[in-house]
Amino acid sequence: MAAIARVLAWALPKASFESEILKQLALFCGAGLLVSLLMMTYGLDLSAGLF
Repeated sequence: MAAIARVLAWALPKASFESEILKQLALFCGAGLLVSLLMMTYGLDLSAGLF
C-alpha cells in the first residue's frame, strides 16, 4: 500500500494538466482491471472447447 502511495506521489506532480492526471488515473484503473481479470481466469481451461 505504501508503494502505491509513493508511486502516485511521484507521478502526479509531474502531470501539469488535469487531463494528464485523468489519463494516469484511467491507466492505473485499467491495469487493475486487467490484473483482476487475469486472477479470475487463473486455472480455467480457456481452450476452444470452452466456447
